[in-house]
Amino acid sequence: MSIPSAVKSTPIQGRQQLADYLAAGEKPREAWRIGTEHEKFGFRTDDLMPPPFEGERGIRALLEGIATRYGWDIAREGETPVALSRDKANITLEPAGQLELSGAPLETIHQTCCEVNSHLEEVRSVADGMGLGFLGMGFQPKWRRDEMPWMPKGRYKIMREYMPKVGSLGLDMMTRTCTVQVNLDFSSEADMVKKFRTSLTLQPIATALFADSPFTEGRPNGYLSYRSQIWTDTDRDRTGMLDFVFADGFGYERYVDYILDVPMYFSYQDGRYIDLAGQDFKRFLAGELPTLPGVHATMKDFADHLTTAFPEVRLKQYLEMRGADGGPWNRLCALPAFWVGLLYDQQALDAAWDLVKDFSREERHALRDGVPKHALKLPFRGGSVRDLAEEALKIAGHGLKRRARLNRHGADESVFLEPLVEIVQANQTPAERKLELFHDPWHGSVDPVFREFAY
Repeated sequence: MSIPSAVKSTPIQGRQQLADYLAAGEKPREAWRIGTEHEKFGFRTDDLMPPPFEGERGIRALLEGIATRYGWDIAREGETPVALSRDKANITLEPAGQLELSGAPLETIHQTCCEVNSHLEEVRSVADGMGLGFLGMGFQPKWRRDEMPWMPKGRYKIMREYMPKVGSLGLDMMTRTCTVQVNLDFSSEADMVKKFRTSLTLQPIATALFADSPFTEGRPNGYLSYRSQIWTDTDRDRTGMLDFVFADGFGYERYVDYILDVPMYFSYQDGRYIDLAGQDFKRFLAGELPTLPGVHATMKDFADHLTTAFPEVRLKQYLEMRGADGGPWNRLCALPAFWVGLLYDQQALDAAWDLVKDFSREERHALRDGVPKHALKLPFRGGSVRDLAEEALKIAGHGLKRRARLNRHGADESVFLEPLVEIVQANQTPAERKLELFHDPWHGSVDPVFREFAY
């Protein structure tokens, strides 16, 4: 959700104003929407290299081609095209040119899947003529970090310089990971809290179901979701499982306290990014930043700052589910189906919370820490994560059936869970399937992944 222009320059008077901003996201059930985002790796079809920004086969030419052919508006930083927008949807660039669709807020998963499919067709129709392809996985399977290009965006330059100071894998997160996430609404503070706690506890289950990043630089890396593992050594000040969400009294104000303690990256002033990496937002509120003396933070600065925290579930004026590896088109539809089924039907939300409400802090962290390597096979309470996934999928399926949003063929949204049901039934994640292929019939090469799993 964008901030109205009149609000952007509003000075921040106090903490309550920030809590009120989060609360302004509250919507009645009939206004709840589904916003799905996914990222994908570009590659040149002849040598599999990621395309640079400039050049005849570069990302700039791709963006301009999509805009010209399909009526997208181009957003620029200076003279540089960095994003496209159309009908409340956006196409943006991740740091190494991973192409992201931030979808429009839609009413049903049927609409979401149509949006995803039409987007992929538009991208493919332009990319094909440029000798480019796109791949959905959680981690770049072939190329080294130093072989990845960098996109000319101001905030990425700041992050690139800061990341190595706070973790060893932040640059890998920026350049070599892709995810799919869904953004969902809440009706009240109490509804937000219940959804936050439920989805944060279950986020490792989504990580396990969607695990699809088993390769690094052409070889198995020992993980099934290496993308998820990357986040454990990116920046501890802004990642993780947020134990305070489960404390008595949690609500908007407590989340504001957390965000104010997250070190800054930047402020966008007069059309350029000011490097404030590591500085204290509370000093910005007081106009005491040495880099911007006397300049006080506005609501636009706070909204930007909210985007620089990267926990497993993130609160803005909606909740973001952030635990899944990128993947093929059917899993791009399955991820919102999973979470809508669990969180948008009250009976399902109650059942999902009942499933996880007695998990201890240690158990929540054991799930988060264990699924990157073991996924569905991680032991848990005498069973495994597979058992939890199976139960969560049942709850989600019932929730989607009760929602009863039908397509023109009379099918409800639970059809989009089928790829996940198949994963659980086979007890084999997408990553494990690719590892089988890697050893035979791919004969120890990851190159076939770019052909067999491209969009």
